[in-house]
Amino acid sequence: MEKTKVGIIGLGGISQLVHLPVLNKQPNVTIEAICDLTKTRLKSVGDKYNISKRLSNYKDLLDLEEIEAVIIATPTNTHSEIALESLKAGKDVLVEKPMARTSEEAKIIHEAAKKYKKHLMIGMNLRYRPDSMLLKSLINSKDLGDLFLIKCSWIKPQSSSSRWFINKSISGGGVIMDLGIVILDLALWLYDFIPIKSVSVQKFHHKLKEVEDSAVGFIRLENGAVISFEVSWSLYSETNGFSLTAFGTKGSALLNPLRAYKRIDSLSLDYSTSATSSKTNLFRKSYENELKHFIGSVRGNNPVISSSENAMMRMHLLDAIYKSAESNKEIYL
Repeated sequence: MEKTKVGIIGLGGISQLVHLPVLNKQPNVTIEAICDLTKTRLKSVGDKYNISKRLSNYKDLLDLEEIEAVIIATPTNTHSEIALESLKAGKDVLVEKPMARTSEEAKIIHEAAKKYKKHLMIGMNLRYRPDSMLLKSLINSKDLGDLFLIKCSWIKPQSSSSRWFINKSISGGGVIMDLGIVILDLALWLYDFIPIKSVSVQKFHHKLKEVEDSAVGFIRLENGAVISFEVSWSLYSETNGFSLTAFGTKGSALLNPLRAYKRIDSLSLDYSTSATSSKTNLFRKSYENELKHFIGSVRGNNPVISSSENAMMRMHLLDAIYKSAESNKEIYL
């Protein structure tokens, strides 16, 4: 079998926890080269996965003609530059979320992908969870009726202890950038990207000064449907994970894992799957499905789902969210 040759730029937690082990097990993929500024990471990761090409300058990795695709898992302030250079070099690109710090930076990457006619995918793994995909099927089939409310929440400790993560000039923001963007992407995907009318958000700095550690918000869609959300690195939660409930005119469904209920007259039918996967397995499977989808796009087997077009819309939403939080006003898009 012909293998797709991939380069990984950035060997932080997400690469070591997900990208490397998942791609290493794919029969149609070979990790051709890795890149990181930290020499100890290069050595430990290279030794573990038997990768001989270990580079400290990402441009040296892009010069390798055999590499067809790259995964960018570096601090957010570097995404625009590295993605642009990768696309110029003729590589297909997967950028870990968020796409960039601002919509202006995101636009540069998006326009470059169109100019160089390369695949550009943004990491939004919640869409690729098996339970999320089942919920999407239920919604599309109208088993829940017309969707009118999605409530979503993600409360967990800070995702990274790296200093850049809470430096706004590097990360672009705090918990909204880290957790909010992902659950809002999932909610908007479930709504099939109905245009957004307005946002109203409050953010809090209980433990951090430069970036927010908690936020709550309300998003109105053009058709009258709404999304309410809450995200936090500092609040206490027994579940320590994300949750989502979708309410339709005929029924409701909950995620993590999936439970679904449909009302028929005075009866309530339980659509929940009999065997529910553990949250850990659903997390692992989401990244496995996402990376398989990316490789499939590179090989020409499927279109990109979490595309830069979607990401541009999310970045405009983030701009409005921060504007609302800073002005204490509802912002109309």
